[in-house]
Amino acid sequence: MFGQVLATELIKLRRSKVTWLSLIVLSLGPLGIGLFMWIVREPGRADQLGLLGTKANLAGFEATWPAYFSMLILVVGISGMLMLSFIIAYLFGREYADGTAKNLLALPVGRQWFVLAKLVVAAFWWFVLVVAVLAEALVIGRVLGLPGFSTELVLGGSRDALLAAGIAYLLAPVVAWITTLGRGYLPPLGFALTMLALGNVFAKTGWALWFPWSIVPLSIGMVGKPVQTLPTGSLIVVVLTFLGGIAATILQMRYADNTQ
Repeated sequence: MFGQVLATELIKLRRSKVTWLSLIVLSLGPLGIGLFMWIVREPGRADQLGLLGTKANLAGFEATWPAYFSMLILVVGISGMLMLSFIIAYLFGREYADGTAKNLLALPVGRQWFVLAKLVVAAFWWFVLVVAVLAEALVIGRVLGLPGFSTELVLGGSRDALLAAGIAYLLAPVVAWITTLGRGYLPPLGFALTMLALGNVFAKTGWALWFPWSIVPLSIGMVGKPVQTLPTGSLIVVVLTFLGGIAATILQMRYADNTQ
C-alpha cells in the first residue's frame, strides 16, 4: 500500500511546476556567490558597473575555493530550512488548498502512509535540489577560475553541505504537522520564519546546542566558527524532533476532523 501511495505522490510531483520553480530559486544562491567572488576579484570593473567592489573587498572575503564553499554551505543550510518548509507546505497544504483532503482522507488507506510518502517525496525532492546546486556551484567555480581547488576540498565541502541539508530535513516533519494543523500554506511558512529567527537568536546563547532550529546555524558557522562534530545531545535533539514531528502529523491526520 505504501508503494502505491508513494508512486502516486511522485507522479503528482513530476507534473508540478513548483519543482522547477524551487530549482530556479535555489540555483540563484551559487550565482549570487559567484557574482560576489567576481566582485572581490575584479573590484575596478565591478565599481564601474556600480557593484560596489571596493566595499566587497573591505568585507574581508577572498575569492578562493575555500571561501566559495563556506558561503555555499551557508546558503544550503539556511535557505534549506526555508526551502524545505516551502516544499512541505506545498506537499501537505495543497490537499487543503485544492479541496482534495476530504477525498484523500476518505480512501481505505492508512493515513500514516500518506504522511510517510509525502515525507519521502520531500526528502527526494530536497536531495535532488542540493545535488543540482552543488553541481552548478562546481561549474561556476571552475568558470571563475578560483584558486585553491582540490578534490579533498570539494569532497569535504560537499559532505558538509549535505550534512547541513540533512539536519535541515530532520526539522521538516514539524512543519508538516503545522501544515495539517493549520490546513493551508500560510501557517507553516509563518512558523518557519519564526523558528529561523529564534534559531538565530538562541544560536548566540548557551542553549544553541539544545534548540533544534539553532543547530543548523551553529553547525555551518552562521554564528561563530563551524562545529566540526555536533555533540551527541544535539543529534539526539534533532532526531527526537524528527520522530516527534512524524508522530504528531500522523496523529493529526488520523484523528482530526476535516471540515471541508
